[in-house]
Amino acid sequence: MKTQNEMKLTFQSLSVNEGFARSAVASFISMLDPTVSEIADIKTAVSEAVTNCIVHAYRDSVGVIYIHTKILEDRRVLIKIRDRGCGIEDVEKAMEPLFTTQSENERSGLGFSVMQSFCDKVKVKSKLNKGTSVLLEKRLSQKEKIK
Repeated sequence: MKTQNEMKLTFQSLSVNEGFARSAVASFISMLDPTVSEIADIKTAVSEAVTNCIVHAYRDSVGVIYIHTKILEDRRVLIKIRDRGCGIEDVEKAMEPLFTTQSENERSGLGFSVMQSFCDKVKVKSKLNKGTSVLLEKRLSQKEKIK
């Protein structure tokens, strides 16, 4: 499928940048005139992925988070969120609901589950000490033509 438009962002893994990331992606896809619900879904999924980078990938350090967003001709939005952090030892285990590497009092372990519930597809690739890449895919509804 042909790309209609795309954008790339890089920013530091500071918690203050989580809101920037979700707003930037939402603003970029606004050209498709998504529903309020679709915008909320995308913002929530992006927020979870970016928070994972901040909390887990870089833990007690500051690194760079990369976002690459594509709009495809069929109203599909692809959002790749990537870090060069510590990586995930067992992606399948990490994607299980309630799994967390942090104290259970601090983290709920629902990040990937939330992403999956708000997107059509979620793919995660990770290599230890190299980083993690999360690909979120969401197909936006067709807009009715005004007669």
